[in-house]
Amino acid sequence: MASLESTLTRAWLRRGPLALALLPLSLLFRLLAALRMLLYRSGIKHSERLPVPVIVVGNIFIGGTGKTPLTIWLAENLRAAGLRPGVISRGHGGQEAAPRAVGPQSDPREVGDEPLLIAARAACPVVVGRRRAEAGRALLAAHPEVDVLIADDGLQHYALARDIEVVLFDGRGVGNGWLLPAGPLREPPSRRRDFTVVNAPAINAALARAVGGQPFRMELAGRFAEPLGRPEARLPLGRLQGRRIVAAAGIGNPGRFFAMLRGAGLDFAELPLPDHHDFLDRPFDGVDADVILITEKDAVKCRQLDNLKDDPRLWVVPVTARIDPALAEQIVEKCRGRSTA
Repeated sequence: MASLESTLTRAWLRRGPLALALLPLSLLFRLLAALRMLLYRSGIKHSERLPVPVIVVGNIFIGGTGKTPLTIWLAENLRAAGLRPGVISRGHGGQEAAPRAVGPQSDPREVGDEPLLIAARAACPVVVGRRRAEAGRALLAAHPEVDVLIADDGLQHYALARDIEVVLFDGRGVGNGWLLPAGPLREPPSRRRDFTVVNAPAINAALARAVGGQPFRMELAGRFAEPLGRPEARLPLGRLQGRRIVAAAGIGNPGRFFAMLRGAGLDFAELPLPDHHDFLDRPFDGVDADVILITEKDAVKCRQLDNLKDDPRLWVVPVTARIDPALAEQIVEKCRGRSTA
């Protein structure tokens, strides 16, 4: 599976022989996606509207583009503006369809690693559920003070009506511009949205044209590392230089994590892992290193595993999204423009 994923990922960045061979299926996928959207827009399929504004943060490029840091940033900025946000999510790997509240002791295998990280970092109510509208109702019933909901992912979950859509890309833009399986896109780049964000060191003219709209740039910054379970012992990343370092990442785009660490001046060996890796296969047992740097998303799982939670080699690198504050201001303005029921 990993080999197939790697092959497709490379093929999706250009219009080569493999992508061309898959193009007929891509055209069929596009037709079905358009038909599904039409059914919701025409009212044949029902979209449920919740009594508070709903902001959907999602992507059309398959895989990781940085939605979790963006969701955390948005929740923090909404709260700073005087709103009281809550977050709903599908929850990767969850076994139950019913809504489930996410707390500090939640099992990431039941609620997903990203919602658990959001609950910890954004300090707001988080509920996961296969049906987003049902999850939203459950969150509002438990937390009637919440006056705006952020749907983490779910851009294509049209059963939930939304007031604002934020579409996130990264430096890969739209790849070869084709839909699955010939390309990496779930929907055409021309799909409507309210705001476009690009997670990249810079946005050149070609990238801006590819993603469309007037994109806001997002930068993920990580300046510190902290031993797993001991955040009070954090150090600047530069203080780790000179040690034998391995960087491991079980996220959608591990290369972005590695590039950030290199930008901080670190030398290390790379250990890319599958997205949402569960660490039950003990991937660090044979690693010869003084320090193993991991992402916050991976840390929420490692903290709950007996063989990893006390491993002194594991250091977490917290990241913070940096975005033009004008994005938050415009989103807040749109939220306040909708009267809540």
